[in-house]
Amino acid sequence: MTLLLTLDDGSIQRKLAEAVDFARAAASEEAGAELLGAHVGVDREDAVSASHLFEATVSGYRGWRWSVTVALAGEDEPITVSEVVLIPGPDARVAPAWVPWDRRVQAGDLGVGDIFPVEKDDPRLAPAYLASDDPAVEEVAKEAGLGRVHVLSRFGRLDAAARWHDGEFGPRSDMARSAPDVCGGCGFFVALAGSLSAAFGACTNDISPADGHVVDVAYGCGAHSEIEVEVTSSVPVAELVYDDSLLDFEAAPEAPAEPEPETAEAAVIDESEAPVAEVPETAEVQPEVEPEAVVPADETKTEATESASEHPNA
Repeated sequence: MTLLLTLDDGSIQRKLAEAVDFARAAASEEAGAELLGAHVGVDREDAVSASHLFEATVSGYRGWRWSVTVALAGEDEPITVSEVVLIPGPDARVAPAWVPWDRRVQAGDLGVGDIFPVEKDDPRLAPAYLASDDPAVEEVAKEAGLGRVHVLSRFGRLDAAARWHDGEFGPRSDMARSAPDVCGGCGFFVALAGSLSAAFGACTNDISPADGHVVDVAYGCGAHSEIEVEVTSSVPVAELVYDDSLLDFEAAPEAPAEPEPETAEAAVIDESEAPVAEVPETAEVQPEVEPEAVVPADETKTEATESASEHPNA
């Protein structure tokens, strides 16, 4: 084989590239002539082999190709078929890359009755009898003997802290950026135990969207316990003040004189046709009394003087 590679002047590759009909006959025998399309190219595999590609008309395999690998052991040797296989083309629809099942499970996929065992050497967990690097956990383990079989390792705590910090209830969320204050100073904030207490806690405010969730101390919302709202009047007050001295006044145009109304002629009323007010039957008619004549004081004095002058001896 080494001698063949040294003496080859390209004639072997030319013979392999020209073996289209030979490759088609091999593909037809394997796949059937009705599932074989046009020849779309040839790929060189090595110095003595090449693969001819044909379009595949197989239902459900759009974009796939039949690959026929042919080989030539020497210039005087016949061309042989190494394999016939169906392979995807550049535009073929293929399955995604294989991912193990334990890595395909995402947060929230676990349902009622589902079981998800952890790996034997899960780096997030550590045996409880070892130093856990968390004083609070070690204190509980001492009080209860060995305590739990496994506790969070340092890697497990850092992994959880990074996930919570970058999550929905971390300081980078939209809610936290628009909040007036942070959870670290809120009365509804309950810190976690152990080393995570410096950065995380639980929210206990039922109005907050983070109620019952682990929140970052730098997270915040509009239901902070120390928020004070300034109460103002609901009546709108004008904020602009105008200086009347800077305004220009113009005299209003005189209104045109209105014509005087014409004097209405006195209407002649026929008393005979005028309605007469009816007097109630229960009303008593009072007799008419003529008023006494009233003599002015000057006339009385004049009459007395004339009488005295006519009868001086009286």
